[in-house]
Amino acid sequence: MRNYHGFPEYVPVAQKRAKAARKLQDLKKKNPSIQPVVLEGNTLARTWWGKSWNENLERYADYYNRIDRGRSYVRHGAVLDLKIAPGKVRALVQGSQRQPYKIEISIAALDQKTWARLRKSTAGQLDSLADLLAGKFPQPLQELFFAKGGGLFPEPKEIDFDCSCPDWASMCKHVAATLYGIGARLDENPSLFFELRKIEVDELITQAVQRTTRTLLAKARTRKTKVIADTDITAVFGIELEDQGKAPQGRARRKKERSTKPVRKPAVPKKPVVGKTGTPMRPAATKAAKATIPGKRSAKATAPRRKTRTKAPAKAAQKPGRR
Repeated sequence: MRNYHGFPEYVPVAQKRAKAARKLQDLKKKNPSIQPVVLEGNTLARTWWGKSWNENLERYADYYNRIDRGRSYVRHGAVLDLKIAPGKVRALVQGSQRQPYKIEISIAALDQKTWARLRKSTAGQLDSLADLLAGKFPQPLQELFFAKGGGLFPEPKEIDFDCSCPDWASMCKHVAATLYGIGARLDENPSLFFELRKIEVDELITQAVQRTTRTLLAKARTRKTKVIADTDITAVFGIELEDQGKAPQGRARRKKERSTKPVRKPAVPKKPVVGKTGTPMRPAATKAAKATIPGKRSAKATAPRRKTRTKAPAKAAQKPGRR
């Protein structure tokens, strides 16, 4: 619907969200495999791959003045479906009409010369596939991947798009919303970026591991023992080995410490005291027995007895006699 000036009538964002939500429920009943773009808040992208995708589009003058039109669409959930395939992106975006518009975007595969140069430059600098997908790699690699016109991200001349809407603009807001939706989808699964550009991501990791292995083997050949250093093994496999060179010294030191310690003689058990009946006596009984051994007088027996004075009985009072 248009107003008397010929411009589309303004529709509040809440009304747009409600309309998109109702249409999404209808589409899910017919097609349960539908994949809408759902943002967490108003942030368009959170990971390195998603942010770099959006920044790559915004730095080109051909897109800068047009792509901004799709931000509000992707934020209020208008991208009802978005699927990424090798070199293709297909989406459904809810617009002002009842039925959503169909968008198809074609992206050229990465040039083989550029890919070969990038693989050579990244050799030995990538640790694992998980770190690559998580965007955890050195700053020089980030600049290399994001290089304008020579990195991994496509230029405008490598992107073609088409929309079923009646908008005459070369990039309508539905296409712009789809492009931003790609960045949000890369947040969920960064490996889709390599699938979109037809890149074998395993080649980067395999080449990095092979080159690291060749380097370690070359170091091993220069040694007489031809043994890979523990530090190199730790760098490749993430295993910490015990230092075997210091083990004998440690054993010798422990042996020396044992030899210097004084040797304790084993305690000789005391013979139990046997009574007259031939049975061992308890400690209390033993003391009593020792006190009664003939020829040995106890301390109580040898101590002089203390004299005690006894008072003489008082004389009985004389009874008066008879007169």
